[in-house]
Amino acid sequence: MSDLLHQHAIDDQDHARAARWFLSASERGNPDTAIDGRRPDGTAWTTGNDITVHVHGADYFAALARELALVGAGDLVLFTDWRGDPDELLTPDGPSVSEALTAAARRGADVRGLVWRSHLDRFAFSAAENRHIGEAIEDAGGQCLLDQRVRFLGSHHQKLVVVRYAASPQDDVAFVGGIDLCHSRRDDASHDGDPQAVRMAPVYGRRPPWHDVQLEVRGPAVADLEHTFRERWDDPWPLSLNPVHLAGEVLHREQLRGRPLPAPSAQPERRGDLAVQVLRTYPRRRPAYPFARRGERSIARAYLKALSLARRLVYLEDQYLWSPEVAHVLSDALAREPLLRMVIVVPAYPDQDGRISGPPNVAGRDPVLRLLSEAGGDRVAVLSPENRDGTPVYVHAKVSVIDDEWACVGSDNVNRRSWTHDSELSAAFVDDPDGGAVQRLRLRLAREHLEGGDGDVLRDPVSWFDALTSSAEALDAWHRSGAHGSRPPGRLRPYRHDPLPTSTRRWARWLYDVAYDPDARSRRERRDGAF
Repeated sequence: MSDLLHQHAIDDQDHARAARWFLSASERGNPDTAIDGRRPDGTAWTTGNDITVHVHGADYFAALARELALVGAGDLVLFTDWRGDPDELLTPDGPSVSEALTAAARRGADVRGLVWRSHLDRFAFSAAENRHIGEAIEDAGGQCLLDQRVRFLGSHHQKLVVVRYAASPQDDVAFVGGIDLCHSRRDDASHDGDPQAVRMAPVYGRRPPWHDVQLEVRGPAVADLEHTFRERWDDPWPLSLNPVHLAGEVLHREQLRGRPLPAPSAQPERRGDLAVQVLRTYPRRRPAYPFARRGERSIARAYLKALSLARRLVYLEDQYLWSPEVAHVLSDALAREPLLRMVIVVPAYPDQDGRISGPPNVAGRDPVLRLLSEAGGDRVAVLSPENRDGTPVYVHAKVSVIDDEWACVGSDNVNRRSWTHDSELSAAFVDDPDGGAVQRLRLRLAREHLEGGDGDVLRDPVSWFDALTSSAEALDAWHRSGAHGSRPPGRLRPYRHDPLPTSTRRWARWLYDVAYDPDARSRRERRDGAF
């Protein structure tokens, strides 16, 4: 009896923590979605989940390959992607992305995909690659649609794979995070880069090192992630209204409509102890998404709520760190809490650093750095990683940890585009701040960046902050000295960039606002600072 009472007390404590950190269904702000209404009590999250964190694409791809190899007749595989390269190897010896998915379809699994149609390849996007992965899957009996139901200059940026097993539903799994099924992602802790690399700024070399994170989710939250896919799949509007795309559909014999999906399976049973909330961004657009007629900004709203509760530490890994409107949320937390420490890990250089593509990245980040410095001073550290050879590591991860209680991993970056304009998908989870899953995520990332570290020391926010900043300063000093003597441990250096000339800053800021980081909010929302 005492054990039962103890378990009830733990469950009540976990529910109270989830209710404190997570959005309610009304706070999600999207009355058109059924993602929360499917539960009898309308709770906007699930409990009883297990999460495995895959740091690096090589780890994630190996796990995905194992799951897809188990798929057979009657099973369901669903995926969304920003870019898909059919020949990308999931392990050094294969299979490739295309081989794994098509083999599953040939064994009788129902394989469905939604991939962003994308812009032309000459603009460094992935139109041809995304079409080719769809062709291979459809030849095997599955269906993969090229989806351009986005705002002008927008993209579908969600990265999701869901596997539902007909004969063993206890094994249902979903993968969600920042890693696309494409070239350059299969890197590991050594950060020597993916042998199948995309071309990036020359500073990253021929095999750009790549840092990324994906979650493996088991338990009831899998059904919420599946529901997100189903909402997009069942959208009745045409995949594109562009006449050029319509002509291409005829030329390439693309499938124009999705076949009906099978009825959803029952919600997976409990697999762990974590509460998980699925968060999305959808813009308001015409024609409207039937599942988000006024859009959805639950990612932005979740950050606003979580950062309002921050007291001790904020840790972010982000590809961009743009947008003063978003940075105000971070600077407000620093100004409110004099003991708060904040560490942000970003790439040292843009992925494309040409005369036109590079300056807008700097123009977007400059005002953010000023805001954070003014609010937090030496309690803020913005750092960038490199590998043991001194090559910068491109940070593509989208990770947030607040007070070791709330964490979020997904496809969204800390900018207006991700919070208002593109489609995005993330999963937040909460746990006990003393040794729980959220703290373990922070410590794992800290140990990678420090190349070690005492876990007991790193648990303390001040000691953790001091360890990261002192390591970064030591490595930076070693480089400035001409790399004399032994290289100090650690992979991080302080982030810095050269200021833009006034003449460049003017056009770069305009291009940043219009194309790089558009804002899909209404004028009233912008004026009121609302998300």
